[in-house]
Order: sequence, then structure tokens, then C-alpha cells
Amino acid sequence: MMRKLLALVMVFGLGTFVAACGDGGKAAAEAAVGAAQSSFDVVKAEASTYVPDQAKTVQDALSAATDGLAKGNYAQVLADAPTLAPKVSALAEAAAAKKAELTKTWTDLSAGLPAVVRVIQSRVDMLSKSKKLPPSISADAFTGAKSGLETITKTWADASDAFKSGNVMDAVAKAQAVKAKAAEVMTSLGMSVPDALR
Repeated sequence: MMRKLLALVMVFGLGTFVAACGDGGKAAAEAAVGAAQSSFDVVKAEASTYVPDQAKTVQDALSAATDGLAKGNYAQVLADAPTLAPKVSALAEAAAAKKAELTKTWTDLSAGLPAVVRVIQSRVDMLSKSKKLPPSISADAFTGAKSGLETITKTWADASDAFKSGNVMDAVAKAQAVKAKAAEVMTSLGMSVPDALR
């Protein structure tokens, strides 16, 4: 969807640019920069989230072009203008690829982590009902494990909410935190840590 919208903006901008070329250097330069800026505006939000460094590079290039317009350097702006559209296009592709990569990571994590959390919960419940902890688990370690389980449960709920709201990056970051904490809690409870958590 984003790519289609970006393509439409670029096509419209190119038409404006061609039409403006007959009006002198200023109009042509303004049209070229305007088309590139409009295209950038389409992808700016996601690009800034998923590939912020690349988004900044493109933003800087557009700012330089805008500055050139303000200073009347129309010939230079027109000379640089052909590089702007490819930069914006590459930015859109990079943002989409990063989002897809993170979405796959989330899918992989969400396929296994809930089951791990249930296993930890079951272990904590069992130990809570026992009259005495195993010799390998101290009272402090068990208290820490229960606290860790609460953290895991809350963080996973937050991760799920983040993903549902479209914040894939935050969802993955929280899921990774759950993964690390789950491994820590399982170790403290003397449980075998699955390879997926390593």
C-alpha cells in the first residue's frame, strides 16, 4: 500500500516537474523538490521508525535542496534533483524490508514464548503448593522467580498490545526482553532452558 501511494506521488510530481520546466529554472527546481518532498512525506513516519539513519540522510538531502531554493541556486538544485527520487524510493524499500523482518521476528517469538510462560507458571504454581522447596532452589531464588514471572507476564501483555497497535519495533523489543527474562527465571528454578531462549 505504501509503495503504491509513493509511486502515485512520484508520478504526479514528475508531471508537475515537466510542466514547470517551461517556466524557468525557479519553477522547475521548486517542482522537483516539491515532488521529492511529497514522496518523502508518504514514507517518513515508517522510515523514521524502522530505518532512522537512512531517513535522516534523505531528510538532510531534501533540506539541502530546500536551502538551495531559498538561496536561488536553481541550477544546482536541478542538477541534484534526479538523485532525490531514487533516494526516497530506496528509503521506502528499506523501511518495508525492516518492518517485514521485524514482523517475522515477532511471529517466531509469539509462536513459542506463550508456551514457555505457561511452563514457568506451572512450575511456580507447583513449587508454591509444595511444603518444602527443592535443595537446589533457595527461598530468595524462588521469590525472585515469582517476581520475574510477574514481570514476564506484564511485559508480554504489553508486547502483544504494541503489536496490535502497529508498533512492531516496540513489540519485538519487549518480546526479546521476555525471552531473556524467561531464560533467567527458568535457570533460577532449575529448569531446562530450551534452545529457542538461548
